[in-house]
Amino acid sequence: MAATLSQWVAAARLRTLPMAVAPVVVGSAAAHTLGAFHLGRALLALVVSLALQVGVNYANDYSDGIRGTDDDRVGPFRLTASRLVPARTVKHAAFSCFGVAALAGLALVALSGQWWLLLVGVAAVLAAWYYTGGSKPYGYLGLGEVFVFVFFGLVAVLGTTYTQAGTVNALAWAGAVGCGLISTALLMANNIRDIPTDRQVGKMTLAARLGDGPARASYVGMLAVAVLLPLPFTGAHPWLWLVLTAGALAVAPCRTVLRARERRALIPVLKATGVVGTVYALAFALGCVL
Repeated sequence: MAATLSQWVAAARLRTLPMAVAPVVVGSAAAHTLGAFHLGRALLALVVSLALQVGVNYANDYSDGIRGTDDDRVGPFRLTASRLVPARTVKHAAFSCFGVAALAGLALVALSGQWWLLLVGVAAVLAAWYYTGGSKPYGYLGLGEVFVFVFFGLVAVLGTTYTQAGTVNALAWAGAVGCGLISTALLMANNIRDIPTDRQVGKMTLAARLGDGPARASYVGMLAVAVLLPLPFTGAHPWLWLVLTAGALAVAPCRTVLRARERRALIPVLKATGVVGTVYALAFALGCVL
């Protein structure tokens, strides 16, 4: 029995994709404030970000699956652990996504003329693979959140802005840190749910190291800081107050994370955090453009 298309889509974890779209929107909005928005380059950056996100999801599916980490887990469908797809096929799917990201990234670098960014692209692909891949995956050491913050926050937003404007400003940095924190919060919510099973197999994520209570508190703190960061810029961009709508939407998932004792109750938090990230990006963009 082979996996269906819907199962492949489920394993791609579509709920995480808003976290790939958000930094490109925010970075492009920051480029607009510099008078340098470029639609073509923004679309290429979007392809890079989405391909990397799907690639890392399939890579995690493969690496955790062959280690047995996913054999007893609450959460989204896994291709490798289900035994419906050969592990090597899942690995090839991950590397195919990385290849798409590399091609789009090469085109983006060529258009911007910033060839040194190729090194950043290589680092991003290596980070995507070694999150759970290789003999010593850094995701098992509690460093996954750090790399998510760096690559899906700082690198994605600032890279998007830089390839369009040739520079970055303080507003771009605020958006980069905000996006990074929301992406990290999403990963934290996922890892809070998996603390018991992760500890059993030696996967010491940051959530597993912090412990249940501090990890839940950190989720709330990340979202709060992300929402507050753009507010000092409302003097020049009054519509940035719109980011508070993302804060309002964050109240419900924060309440769930703080109160839910049943692990399955944390699954909807992933989608809710993705919605917060999407609204944050749109509000940030409107605040820059209006």
